[in-house]
Amino acid sequence: MKIIEMNLKKGLVKLIPENLDDLWHLYNIIYPNDEVYARTTREIKPNIEYARPQKPKRVSVFLGIKVQKVAWDKTLNRLRVHGTICEAPENLIGLGSHHTLNVAVNVPLTIVKKKWQKHQLERLERAAETKVPSIVVLSIDDEGYCVATLRQYGLEIKVEKKVSLPSKVHAEERENAQKKFFKEVLDALREVLGEKKNPLVILGVGFVKNHFVNYLKDKAPEITKNIVDIKSVNNTGLAGIHEALRSGVLLKALKHVRIVEESKVVEEILERLGKAKPVAYGIEEVKKASKYGAIEKLAITDVKLRECSEEERLELENLMKEVEDKKGKIIIISIEHEAGRKLASLGGIAATLRFPIE
Repeated sequence: MKIIEMNLKKGLVKLIPENLDDLWHLYNIIYPNDEVYARTTREIKPNIEYARPQKPKRVSVFLGIKVQKVAWDKTLNRLRVHGTICEAPENLIGLGSHHTLNVAVNVPLTIVKKKWQKHQLERLERAAETKVPSIVVLSIDDEGYCVATLRQYGLEIKVEKKVSLPSKVHAEERENAQKKFFKEVLDALREVLGEKKNPLVILGVGFVKNHFVNYLKDKAPEITKNIVDIKSVNNTGLAGIHEALRSGVLLKALKHVRIVEESKVVEEILERLGKAKPVAYGIEEVKKASKYGAIEKLAITDVKLRECSEEERLELENLMKEVEDKKGKIIIISIEHEAGRKLASLGGIAATLRFPIE
């Protein structure tokens, strides 16, 4: 994310999203009643009396809209901001009509809020500092493979396939089948990586992952250079990637990727619940713990902040400020990965505590 201007007295931040992760950050920063300004296109009807009717023309204009709804389409990788027009060329468009801005990568936009919250500014700063490319993870064993991309907003599965290699008893048959299997996995990796130099992590149960690495060294040395870590896990396929995230196995490769921190916080909350250690979940329990100054880490799902009413959001933001004033840490958890869905099942809000509360 490139931040061009930040004037918090005016509530204004002008920026340029540089990749898909930046669009995801904006999705969690832009709220209803904010104002967003950007260049867009709109159909304009010629307003000429007594003239022959003409077809509307789509022209490029700079518009400001008061936000009503923000939609993230992860299938098409786009962000749509819908609202009523609050600034426009007077001779072309009337104020108050509806318009949808398609927020795109490398296109500047300006966001104006009545007040920027600390967690929103931290998210912008983190996006501006992050230069690490998305990480490709391959989980492979003799039962199949899964190739996924880890972005800051979550896990994106690219390929997942089950296989059944012959038994080790049939050594020659197994070796031939394994070569075909490895070629298929290599083709999938090449398609996902393309020309990019994304870091590659290889996970797996047993020795198949090591045999595949040796195969890569022989058949695709250029991809071998992308490997940043090779780790053992207990589960196959996608389950192995989730295991690596939960256990911190991917920490070396993903130290700059938000998903690891989020997963660790949620796992800590769940572990404390299982061992009856100091923890609170649900809005009422968390509010009570905050009043006592007991909160160490407060985790809230992004969807809880984004989709609540204005009154509920004000309540949550006051709670977050109270926690920060008492030296607690706020972590916003994405609902797009496993940890976020687990937290959502606890009401979307939970906290680790410094000491137990009756």
